[in-house]
Amino acid sequence: MCIRDRANAQTGTGKTAAFALPVLQQIMDNPKETKGSYPRALVLTPTRELAEQLASTIGAYAQFTDLTVSAVYGGVKMGGQERKMKAGVDILIATPGRLLEHLTLCNVNLSECEFLVLDEADRMLDMGFIDDVQKVFQQTRKDRQTLLFSATISQGVNELAHKILKNHETIRVTKQNATAETVEHVMYPVEERRKIDLFMRLLEEQNWFQVLVFTSTKEQADRLMAALKEKKVDAAVCHGDKSQGSRRRALQDFKSAKIQVLIATEIAARGLDIQGLEYVVNYNLPYLAEDYVHRIGRTGRAGASGLAISFVSREEERTLDSIERLIGGRIKRLHKKGFEVSSRDSLIKVVSRTSRAGRTNKTSQGHKGTNTAHKPKTSKAGGAKNKGPSKAKRK
Repeated sequence: MCIRDRANAQTGTGKTAAFALPVLQQIMDNPKETKGSYPRALVLTPTRELAEQLASTIGAYAQFTDLTVSAVYGGVKMGGQERKMKAGVDILIATPGRLLEHLTLCNVNLSECEFLVLDEADRMLDMGFIDDVQKVFQQTRKDRQTLLFSATISQGVNELAHKILKNHETIRVTKQNATAETVEHVMYPVEERRKIDLFMRLLEEQNWFQVLVFTSTKEQADRLMAALKEKKVDAAVCHGDKSQGSRRRALQDFKSAKIQVLIATEIAARGLDIQGLEYVVNYNLPYLAEDYVHRIGRTGRAGASGLAISFVSREEERTLDSIERLIGGRIKRLHKKGFEVSSRDSLIKVVSRTSRAGRTNKTSQGHKGTNTAHKPKTSKAGGAKNKGPSKAKRK
């Protein structure tokens, strides 16, 4: 019988344990000899960092059993991964692209895979992995148990669930797209060009011991890193242009408190479980409102308190509105002296005056060279009758 489920829960509430422990239990209740290249369970995940995190967490759950756990992902050589799989693996964690490479080379066979888990399904869709996921599904046995997990549920995730699951059960821990109640949300209105200065000021005044900063682009991350380096602040950067080894070292140094600031793009928004992390800063708001939930989910985990701080420029106000509608609440506004931005009302008045002046000038230019000295004044009511030159003049 094929059982298929979909689960939705806040970040930091234990989704990994929710699928890993039952899978481990069922494998142990039905023992089989571990076969090389034939995993019994497969967990698909979108990023390398999350694959490593899952392998570490599930490996810890299985440490007093005979079960083996291994992860395969891009950015590293395939030889070591191949040897581990052929030596025997019960639970395989993989990113879709690297797994397809191993399938093509016949390093792994999914015909005996009894459990298939899609973790962070919404991110899979965002990163364009859906076709790869479908190809992987075709390699697995038909009577497998399929589980789909996500912290946020979008229309795309719903469509995916109905496409790959049949008669599935939906389990929701809290209301859809909710954030943890232990996280406080605040935002600072600030001009885009002043964001580095504001971050430096808050870092010094608030004495943040350890802070994770999210930027929207690699260029923004590098600029902030350069500014921190100039001020001799211990920091590291984690984005797609960095090697897997460099990204791994940055995360480990941050977790062990060797560095004060970790700057990351969206690749670090999923799966990072950093014990005691109190501060997450959105240097830029994410392009997708759902990614806000994942970013700030790095703090306030497992019942601990956390603070989510966002720097919001004029250009990002529409995104802020989308985020507030998604999480169902207004984010507290804080104003830092010296970093004020012009109010929206005054900005609208300036634009309006400029626009009216522009229209007046155009009209004047349009009548340039015409005799207006004896032109009769027109009232608002009669304005329509007196528009343009007379018929006699047009001739």
